[in-house]
Amino acid sequence: MPRMTIDHTAAPERVEPSTTADERQALEQWLDYHRATLATKCAGLTDAQVRTASAPPSALSLLGLVRHMAEVERGWFRKVLAGEETTWLYATEEDFDRDIHTTAEDTYAEAYAVWQAEIARAREIAAGRSLDDLGAGVHHSGELFNLRWIYLHMIEEYARHNGHADLIRERIDGATGV
Repeated sequence: MPRMTIDHTAAPERVEPSTTADERQALEQWLDYHRATLATKCAGLTDAQVRTASAPPSALSLLGLVRHMAEVERGWFRKVLAGEETTWLYATEEDFDRDIHTTAEDTYAEAYAVWQAEIARAREIAAGRSLDDLGAGVHHSGELFNLRWIYLHMIEEYARHNGHADLIRERIDGATGV
């Protein structure tokens, strides 16, 4: 497989969230900030590097994190909030963590495109809804969730995984704090 370097332009500009935003703006800005942070952690690396699980015995890689966050976006916005009947992107009955378990055939370009499509769909679904709106779908726990909770959870999910991404990236090439 040819060694492909991921173009730095694939990472969107990270915009600092406003310190005076209202609740809705703050939630959306922080979520976008964390989305951009994950993309930034992957920028400038080859497919082999983003596929590297740099903290054995964990299989976690930057590519796996991007694929995982595509699944998370899909699950919370499409399945839970919108109530869409949709399948998982990567998970299978044999390997529910297939998003994390990448292979040599899996590419960052494909994963990034899928992730960005899920983010775009999430924005469409959330647009015009009140933070108090309950999801039309039911989570596997049986609980209902409002948009506010989903935004807060997504920020938490990205923040946690961006911490993982920071450590993985540092092991790959020493880059930190991007």
